[in-house]
Amino acid sequence: MNKREMKDSYTFEELREIIADLRGENGCPWDREQTYESLKKCLADETEEVFEAVDKNDRENLCEELGDVLLILLLNSQIASEEGAFTFDDVITGLCRKMIRRHPHVFAGEKAATPEEALDRWKEIKRQEKAGLIR
Repeated sequence: MNKREMKDSYTFEELREIIADLRGENGCPWDREQTYESLKKCLADETEEVFEAVDKNDRENLCEELGDVLLILLLNSQIASEEGAFTFDDVITGLCRKMIRRHPHVFAGEKAATPEEALDRWKEIKRQEKAGLIR
């Protein structure tokens, strides 16, 4: 049994441990049986609930629904970690590298005076990545 106390606040690392516990040997049967495929509908449903909260300007519900989306992302990453494919740290590293690479106007001394210029640069960098010209 994985005993945990309810607290007023948790860290991201504690959340990751909770997700690992849910999928672990003594974890939740539902969480343990999830796959990438089974989580697709969950992600679509939770994303739709985020949209609804935004449309209703319901910040309290938005906070909850973003947490539900994060849960699905962490479950997928936990499955990948169990398979030896990648970890959530790999996801974070890839995202950080992408944000730095695609924002040269913030991190590399280039300029983008307008949102349109920034978006055009993002699209061009993405195109170059997809073509294998940059990593």
